[in-house]
Amino acid sequence: MLKLQIPKNRLNYLIERMQQDFELSALERGWQYVHKGRVKDIELRHGMEIHAQAHGAELYEVILDLEQFAKSSCTCPKGKYCQHKAAVIFALYAPYARPEILLQQLKQAILVKSRQQQTRAATGSTKAEKKADRLETPQADQLPVQWQRFFDQQFYGYSLSQQNSIELFYHAAQDSLRPIASKWETSIRQLFELHVLLFVMRKVEQFISDSKASYLASYMDSGSKIIAKLCQEQLDLLLPQMDCKQIASGYPEALDETLVLLGELALNGSSSPMQWLVVYRSLWWKLEGQPKRLTKERKRLEQLATKASATNQTGKNEPSNRDSILMALAHFQVMEQRDEEARALLLPLAKKEARDFFLYLHRFYEEQQWERMLDWLRWLLPTIQRAQQEELRIFCTYWMEAVSRQPDDNEWVEVMVALLPRTYYFYTSYLMKSERFRSWVDLQISNRVSPIDLYSADLKLVEAKNPSLLLPLYHQAVERCIAEKNRNSYKLAMKYLKKLQAYYTKLGKPQIWDEYIYLLSTRYSRLRALQEELRKGKWIP
Repeated sequence: MLKLQIPKNRLNYLIERMQQDFELSALERGWQYVHKGRVKDIELRHGMEIHAQAHGAELYEVILDLEQFAKSSCTCPKGKYCQHKAAVIFALYAPYARPEILLQQLKQAILVKSRQQQTRAATGSTKAEKKADRLETPQADQLPVQWQRFFDQQFYGYSLSQQNSIELFYHAAQDSLRPIASKWETSIRQLFELHVLLFVMRKVEQFISDSKASYLASYMDSGSKIIAKLCQEQLDLLLPQMDCKQIASGYPEALDETLVLLGELALNGSSSPMQWLVVYRSLWWKLEGQPKRLTKERKRLEQLATKASATNQTGKNEPSNRDSILMALAHFQVMEQRDEEARALLLPLAKKEARDFFLYLHRFYEEQQWERMLDWLRWLLPTIQRAQQEELRIFCTYWMEAVSRQPDDNEWVEVMVALLPRTYYFYTSYLMKSERFRSWVDLQISNRVSPIDLYSADLKLVEAKNPSLLLPLYHQAVERCIAEKNRNSYKLAMKYLKKLQAYYTKLGKPQIWDEYIYLLSTRYSRLRALQEELRKGKWIP
């Protein structure tokens, strides 16, 4: 249909304008124009202008400005956002994907936007009230619910696009909200900063929900994972510094309201890139010296768990938050160092993810509780086999720390072998550090790794220790090169043969080398190119 292909960021800008400015009827008619081949002569002029013709009742000239869409024009009498402009944008989209799919995505996005507007109108809040609320800057003596309401007001109507990205929202929220509490007393300021992060996480979830049916869905998915990681990094810095004892004594209502809000967010069972349960468990771990609050929360969780179990026994579908409740309840057992009981509570989990328990591994590492760490690592082992590579890396790193405090590493080695080939890099690194060079060479041979793909420093280290260990590695590499039967492979085989000759000479076994090269040339006597390379190396006459 079209050979012209504009940059993806410019196309996304046009799509955003379609979603924000065009009526659905104009979009549908625009797609019909493209479908019937009524868009012609599309070309890029002046670097930032698309010129095209749309054949309707008459022939209309369309100009799209790729930087400032408001400057775009069409010779039809319909207005700024006519079906002819929409048709040209659909035609520009065609080299990337099917325009009819984009139309369906835009329909869904417009529908979501309409529903949001209706919901906001139904609240009955006037614009004057909203403006007044925005002017009320949060105070240290206010409750967190008022802080959260202020946050919502500040970012009311905030929507995302390629230009107004999720990362920009994260930084905008941090830069505008955190300074509010800069002069507050330290403990309440830290609680306020926690609420800023909770707001960001909650708002990102809303963005994800609102964009599910739009063309931004995949973009939002990747962006939200980045924000989830940034929020977790900030929480890892903030929570250890929080003086929860001071907060509990000076601001008990604010703390209780925070716990209620976090409980609602963490235990609703919704799928989210935000690690709500990690935040929930981390904060409760900071409250070990608050027995009344701990007892109250445990009783609440037990009631929720009983209700979930009763629902299951009646034959109804299990509540979606059942796993969250069990993990929260088990956490209180972990806090009391009753790990076996905690893991027993976790047996009915519908889905066990390794990343949900790295919180414990990190805690045990900081407190040097190596046996507890090993017990949880063993429990997580079946889960790790299907974990993502980054989770596997974290798992292996913690186990290496734990095994260094053990009398032997047999269990660790068994685990690494059981998880091969995914653990190849961790295992090969460990073998090299522990100077198990024979096992290291055996691992390379079993994985058919060529010497050229190994670190030269590792090869030199093994060579210095015992060059005879490398002989089978280079012999295998020579055979594999010859099996490929091409000139480049034969030349690489010659490099390996030079290494072999050097090793045999160093080991004082030149006669074995002479026998090997004779047998090699005899066995492959019909490979003319190989014979030529052997003669160049002066290994055969």
